[in-house]
Amino acid sequence: MTTILRIVASDNELAETPVVAPPALTPPAVTPPGVVPPGVVHTTSWRPKFHYELIGCGLRGHELLGTDVARVRPEDDLILREPGDGLRWHRCLRCDSWIPLAPPAQPGREYLADRSEIELPLRGRPLRDRYVLRLIALDRVVHFLALGALAVVVFLFIAKRAAYSDTFYKVLEAIQGALGGPDGFRGGGIIRELNRAFAAKSSTLYLVGLALAGYAVLEGVEAIGLWLGKRWAEYLTFVATALLLIPELYELTGKITVTKVLALIINLAVLAYLLFAKRLFGLRGGGRVEAEAHERDTGWPALERTRPPARPDES
Repeated sequence: MTTILRIVASDNELAETPVVAPPALTPPAVTPPGVVPPGVVHTTSWRPKFHYELIGCGLRGHELLGTDVARVRPEDDLILREPGDGLRWHRCLRCDSWIPLAPPAQPGREYLADRSEIELPLRGRPLRDRYVLRLIALDRVVHFLALGALAVVVFLFIAKRAAYSDTFYKVLEAIQGALGGPDGFRGGGIIRELNRAFAAKSSTLYLVGLALAGYAVLEGVEAIGLWLGKRWAEYLTFVATALLLIPELYELTGKITVTKVLALIINLAVLAYLLFAKRLFGLRGGGRVEAEAHERDTGWPALERTRPPARPDES
C-alpha cells in the first residue's frame, strides 16, 4: 500500500511561501460542466454550498502521492508533474489542489506506485455521505450514553430501593404535612413518578432496566456501523428510527414541548436522508446505483475528468 502524505501548513508558513503558477497546469479552454474542482465556481444562490473535499483537507491536510519518489515519469502526470523549474507539483487526491514541493533529498522509492496499489480518499457525494453518517453516529453515541446511564441508575435503584424507601416516604410525609396533608399535595410530576418507582415490583424494574440496556446497545451498534460507513448500519438505523416514531408521535398527543418536536424533526430528517440519499430498499436504483455513484465520484475516472492539460512542449 502506497503511503499518502498529508500536508498541513500553518498561516505563517503559507504567508512565507511564494505563490507560483505552475506552467504545466494551464486550464483547458473549455471546461466541461460539472467536472471543475471544488471551490472554483462561486455560488449565486442564497443557500451555501458545502465543498466537503475542502473541509476534509482543511481538517486533515492534503492527500499527496509521490513525495518520496526519485523519478517522475510521463504517465504520472495525472497526480504528479515535474515541469523543470526545480519543483514538483503534487495533486491532492481529495480536493484537486496542486501543491509545489521540492524533490526529496533521500527518496524512498524509484517510481510512483501502480494505481492498483493506491487507495484513493473519498470525494464528492461519498465524502458528503461520510460526514452526514458520522453526524448521525454522534447523535447515536449521545443516545447510547444517556440510555446506558439510565439503565445503570435503574439497576442501582433496585439494589438500594429498600434503603432509600424509608427516607423517601419520610420526605414525602414532610412535604405533605407542610402543604396541609394529603389533600393539600396531590403528588404530581417527579414526585408521582418516584412514588410509582418505589411501589413497582422488582421484576418490572428489571424489565425496564433490561429494555434501557438493550436499547443502549442497539444505539451503540448503530453508531459504530454508521461511523465505519457500513450498509447494514444504514438499514438498522432506518428500522430502529422508524419504530421510535411510534412512541414519539404518541407523546405529542399529550403535552407538546420543544424537545419532543425537535427530536421528531431530527428523526424524520434521518429517515428521509437514509431512504432517498442512500437509496435504501431499492429506492432510486438501490445499492447498485449507490455503488456506481461511489465509483464515479471517488475512483480514478473522477481524477481523469478533472485532469489539467499538459503544456504543448510537454506533450
